[in-house]
Amino acid sequence: MDAHQPLSRDLLSRFSAIVGEANVVTGDADMAPHLVENRGLYKGASPLLLKPGSTEEVSAILKLASETGTAIVPQTGNTGLVGGQTPSADGTQLILSLERMNRIRDIDPLANVMVVDGGCILADVQKAAEEIGRLFPLSLGSEGSCRIGGNLSTNAGGTAVLAYGNMRQLCLGLEVVLPTGEIWDGLRRLKKDNTGYDLRDLFIGAEGTLGVITGAVLKLFPQPAGHQVAFVGLASPEQALHLFEKASNLCGTALTGFELMPRIGIEFTTRHIPGVRDPLGSVHDWYVLVDISTNDSADTARVMVETLLEQGLEAGLIEDAVIASSVAQQTALWHMRESMSDAQKPEGGSIKHDVSVPVSKIPAFMAAAEKGVLAAMPGARICAFGHLGDGNIHYNISQPVGADKAEFLGRWREMNAIVHGIVLAAGGSISAEHGIGQLKRDELARIRPEIEIELMRRIKRAFDPAGIMNPGKVVSV
Repeated sequence: MDAHQPLSRDLLSRFSAIVGEANVVTGDADMAPHLVENRGLYKGASPLLLKPGSTEEVSAILKLASETGTAIVPQTGNTGLVGGQTPSADGTQLILSLERMNRIRDIDPLANVMVVDGGCILADVQKAAEEIGRLFPLSLGSEGSCRIGGNLSTNAGGTAVLAYGNMRQLCLGLEVVLPTGEIWDGLRRLKKDNTGYDLRDLFIGAEGTLGVITGAVLKLFPQPAGHQVAFVGLASPEQALHLFEKASNLCGTALTGFELMPRIGIEFTTRHIPGVRDPLGSVHDWYVLVDISTNDSADTARVMVETLLEQGLEAGLIEDAVIASSVAQQTALWHMRESMSDAQKPEGGSIKHDVSVPVSKIPAFMAAAEKGVLAAMPGARICAFGHLGDGNIHYNISQPVGADKAEFLGRWREMNAIVHGIVLAAGGSISAEHGIGQLKRDELARIRPEIEIELMRRIKRAFDPAGIMNPGKVVSV
């Protein structure tokens, strides 16, 4: 079927019959939220959104799609930031939503695993783990709406990667429906399994281009017995890096978060996010949020954070600091950090970068990127923050005060070229945790070795010979 040929009414009826008319969305108002990427960079069109209720219904949809050459765009929480979940604008692609597939299939606290549907909301998974005294550590600003299938498909990271790893490390097994409609049951609960190629790792991070993740086996962990959060004011990213070294040496695996934030980020959040206030009485150029979790006691966690702050003060790394005195204060500090991206919206246009560099090179990267950006765009307001502990920086640029928003956003690619060029020179990555989608597909093809891109294309053709799965995303075939 021609990729741009309108879908016939008869074909649409055949797809609808698989899930039942009650589970089909067609109206403009109901479809609208599913057709726009979270930041508004991509807007698509689609005649149908299908909401299957089982793996078998997903299988039937993909089998029919493969037979008829109908493109399918998987979508979970629609919280992605690179256009990976947005259909094309020509209206020839169907959206497949997993929102009905939201069951917790099984929990085994002894083995520390949970089996879930791909449409489970992340916050619901966290709650289910907590109810049995366990922890599922993935934590994102969008955890109230993002879903496990999308988290896996983008290899989501979040704020706890330092201690627990990203979704690839948090998943033991998968259930996947292939583009042909075949079902791969890889829901294995084993930590050791060296039986051939690791198919699981092909689907994690593939952004729905190789199949639809309908189920997963997730790792659980003991709930921490002690938890402490500190907020630190300091002079520079160099000072933050030295403090991170001390924290790593002192706390080891108990160091669960180490977040770097600039002064402008604090100003944005206190200005625009209700209830957020500056935790420190004085102004500092940079800040760090330190999160420590221990398995023995709250006293141990407090001693660790107090010792770290004492060492930082003695070494001249810390200008001021506060330790959260309650769970509510811990939550408030994290809320300030997690709101930093949203707090940029009222300030006008924002050009985003989700990059990673080796941890030791973060200060040099920050300095070089600031120099390059301000030379090209005087007055740009740089709000660079993120997970210093794992090298992931969200290098966001807010428009100069009084600038035209459309004109500013029109320089998105120019700013990307400056920032990404510095990232690559430092041996980093242009996508740390958001994926490739449409936004970075062509850039990926330019910066990766030709053989690497060709291998990706071969994998795509092998799994999806009809080219129906999320076409135009990650890699062009």
